[in-house]
Amino acid sequence: MIGIKAISSYIPENKVDNIEQALAFSESSEFIINKIGALYLPRMGESEDTSDIATKAVLNLIRDSELSLDKIDVIAVVTQNGDGAGLPHTSAIVQSKLGLKENIAAFDISLGCSGYVYGLSIVKGLMEQADLKNGILITADPYSKIIDRSDRTTSLLFGDAATATWMGEDAIWNLQKPLFSTDGIGASNLTIVNNSLSMNGRQVFNFASKQVPKQIKECLIKNKLDEIEIDLYCIHQGSKAIVEAIAKRFPNSKEKFISDINETGNTVSSSIPLLLEKKIKDDSLKHILVSGFGVGLSWSSNIISREV
Repeated sequence: MIGIKAISSYIPENKVDNIEQALAFSESSEFIINKIGALYLPRMGESEDTSDIATKAVLNLIRDSELSLDKIDVIAVVTQNGDGAGLPHTSAIVQSKLGLKENIAAFDISLGCSGYVYGLSIVKGLMEQADLKNGILITADPYSKIIDRSDRTTSLLFGDAATATWMGEDAIWNLQKPLFSTDGIGASNLTIVNNSLSMNGRQVFNFASKQVPKQIKECLIKNKLDEIEIDLYCIHQGSKAIVEAIAKRFPNSKEKFISDINETGNTVSSSIPLLLEKKIKDDSLKHILVSGFGVGLSWSSNIISREV
C-alpha cells in the first residue's frame, strides 16, 4: 500500500514585510494580524522560476530522508504557474535539473489550493496500478508571477513556497477515502484577467465557509470516524480568518484546526504539506484530516492515518 513517508519544503529567503505593505495600502496592522494572519510573505528571487523552487524542495527531501534520486519512479508537480508558458510541463524540467533517470513518469497537475489532496490520490493510484516504488508529489505554485503588486486583495495574501512529499510502500501514514468537488460556475471569482490574478475575496470566503465544513463532515462519515477521533485538522491556509470560520463549524474540535500562516502567507497547494511536514513526525497523532479549497472552484478532503 502506497502512503506518505516523508515531507520536506523550500521557502525562499526573500520576504515582504506584510505590515509595511499593508500601510502602503492604507490598511492597519490589526487587519493583517487578525484577518490575514501573514506577517511576512516569501518571494522567489529574480533568477528563480517554478522548477527551481520545486527542485530545491526535492533536494531538501533527499537530504532529510533515506531516499536517493536514482530510486525515484515518478514525479508530479502541482502548479498552475509553471516555467515559461507552461510548455513543456514543469515536471520534465525538474526531472532534467535533478538528473533523474529517463524511465520515470513525470507530469503536472493543474490545480490550485485543492491540488495537494487531489495529488495524493492521483500519485497513489498511478503507483499502485503501475507497481512503482517511490514517488514524489511536488507543490510549487508561485503566485508572485501573476500578482499585480498594486492590487491590495492579492498582494497582502500570497507567498511563494514549494514542498516535496515522498510516497512509497511501508509508509507510516496511509490515505483513507477522499472526496472531490467542483463548481465551475464560480470560476470567475478566482481567475486571471489581463495576465494578473483577480480574486473576489468575499465570494471565495463565502464558498469556503459554506462548502468546506459540509465536505469535511461527509468525509468523516465516509471513513466512519467521528470528528473527535481526528487529532488534527490541516486545512488550506487561505487566511487566518477563513481557517477560523471553518473551525467554528466544529465546536467540539475547534482547537484542533491548525493556523500557521505568519511566516508564509497563502502558499496555494503548498499550505497543507507545510503543515504536515511539522506534524507527521509526532508519534502521538493517529488521524489527520486534510482539506484543500480554492481556484476552480475546487475542494477536496481526505484523512491520513498512522499505521500502528
